[in-house]
Amino acid sequence: CYFSMRKIIHIDMDAFYASVEQRDNPDLRGKPIAVGGDEKRGVTTTASYEARFFGVRSAMPGWQAKKLCPDLIFVPIRFDAYREASAKIRAIFRRYTDLIEPLSLDEAYLDVTENKINEPIATVIAQRIKDEIFAETQLTASAGISYCKFLAKVASDMNKPNGLTVIKPHEAVAFLEKLPVGKFYGVGKVTKAKMESLGIHTGADLKKWSKVDLMKTFGKSGGFYYNIVRGDDQRPVQPNQIRKSYAVERTFDTNITEMHEVYNFGEFLIDKLMVGIEKHNLRGRTLTLKTKNADFIIRTRSVTLDHAMINKDVLTSLFHKLIADNEDICQNLRLMGITLSKFDHEALSKKDGQLTLGFDENQ
Repeated sequence: CYFSMRKIIHIDMDAFYASVEQRDNPDLRGKPIAVGGDEKRGVTTTASYEARFFGVRSAMPGWQAKKLCPDLIFVPIRFDAYREASAKIRAIFRRYTDLIEPLSLDEAYLDVTENKINEPIATVIAQRIKDEIFAETQLTASAGISYCKFLAKVASDMNKPNGLTVIKPHEAVAFLEKLPVGKFYGVGKVTKAKMESLGIHTGADLKKWSKVDLMKTFGKSGGFYYNIVRGDDQRPVQPNQIRKSYAVERTFDTNITEMHEVYNFGEFLIDKLMVGIEKHNLRGRTLTLKTKNADFIIRTRSVTLDHAMINKDVLTSLFHKLIADNEDICQNLRLMGITLSKFDHEALSKKDGQLTLGFDENQ
């Protein structure tokens, strides 16, 4: 069928924020650094490969990162520098195709089935893109090439940093059967644990389940898993895809029972949210608190402003008010999350302006 003939490239920059910092500051080269956070609070956005050697990862609390790597250097986030580098990289993409679906500042899908240089081999295009990115930004990228988005994304992560990996159509089935379920698109920590508790450790294990049973167990995602493990991913590269919301959440190892813990973790979630919305250049008007208690009851509460939220202080004030006004749903928690939605796409390019805290509560 047609989708099996597509040529999809997934480009993923290597430790993007950290690499930009090391490029711009020679004193940081070869050293373990974390962008964002500090050793007392906050969350790391990206860790250099020198830091990752010690187990430091993105979205890790700063104190935990410092414990793992005592010599870790924390560097402030500079989104202007990352956006500038990202713009140069996307300009390189456009030399080859207009079918570009950015996932964030540092990664994107490209459909090069038909391309501007009439090159029939996608691997050649991917290598040229990598070479041009390095020549023009002094940054390395990893590329994955396949006939569908899922396999291209998996491939780009296989030989980092500075990797180039191809998964051909005739290799897909055998590759997917050996792939650990934690590597499958849409399988996070919770779903991975659930799958493994059911004896699903690899694609081969997943393939034994019927579509009906997967959907009974995992909901709508079960249907996606059924198709994807068979190499059937017909999602097109969508250049104009518009995100409707951005959410972060965390399941606690032990239930949270004290309100001061709720507020402390709220600050952690705000840091994670800020990283995400800056990375994706998002500004929204509605902030939603999500909680799940010890009885697995999920509740949400929201506040909406007249203008798009554009800074951390506003988001923090909103979230603190949500918690304070809804302490009844913040008792004995096993999960808490925060979502930003109702994006004002006209505000995405605005970097100043003050917002008033006029609250409209939505249940």
